[in-house]
Amino acid sequence: MLNPGAARLEVWGDPISHSRSPQLHAAAYAVLGLPWEYGRREVPKASFEAELASLDDAWRGLSLTMPLKSAAFAAAAVRDRRSQLTGAANTLLLDADGHRGFNTDVGGIVRALADEGIVGAPTGRIVGAGATATSALVALAELGTHLVEVVARRPGAVEPLKALGERLGVDVVAASFAASRHADVPLTIATLPGDAQIEDAAADALANSGGLLLDVVYGHWPTALSEAWERAGGRARSGLGMLLHQAVLQVRIFVTGDPDAPLAGEDAVLAAMRAAVAPAA
Repeated sequence: MLNPGAARLEVWGDPISHSRSPQLHAAAYAVLGLPWEYGRREVPKASFEAELASLDDAWRGLSLTMPLKSAAFAAAAVRDRRSQLTGAANTLLLDADGHRGFNTDVGGIVRALADEGIVGAPTGRIVGAGATATSALVALAELGTHLVEVVARRPGAVEPLKALGERLGVDVVAASFAASRHADVPLTIATLPGDAQIEDAAADALANSGGLLLDVVYGHWPTALSEAWERAGGRARSGLGMLLHQAVLQVRIFVTGDPDAPLAGEDAVLAAMRAAVAPAA
């Protein structure tokens, strides 16, 4: 059973110095009047199990970033649907009876897009086919998207996303960065690392048909894709909005145990968290 007095939380990853989660969570708990401590710790994947086992009952939960989301998923005794679909947990609610794992990245994408006026999209595009692309695909499915183009350097990398798409009722088609034209879509979600190199011609082809760009990157900005969107006169948004909203869902989990249960005074909490990462979010 979760210790109701547990007051320690951290974000773990490798690297972790760039994380803005401590600012976001500190802002939330200040508004909520909770004297909780939220820190950060660099934890390589090989050390995750030992570090997790070392925590005592003063610990309430963890936020996990790369490369620990699959390890956190494996450590969870109970997992929400979004983590089950993606095989990744970015949130652990620590409980002596069995840790509970959640994926709030999916909800973070959905809520960030809602901020931009997108609450549904029949088609969409994902750039990149790594781990974050699975969360992007689940988010698009929740928006009612039925056809998703995945642009990847290796066609074989898209196969797991095609399999996930079948589970979600979404047709996933692979496309190449070498394509000179792409079908028009209202929305593109980029899941590449911030320093990923993309030739201008390839980036421009994506921007000219890509609708709104939500680039999950927030530490390296602008990116090659956001610059292409600027050249094309389109809208590009960084990953700070996603970061903000996935953190709101984490706060809900740490406070209430339920990502779908709004916080008391959540509007004020959200405003304080947004201010913590202003002006970009």
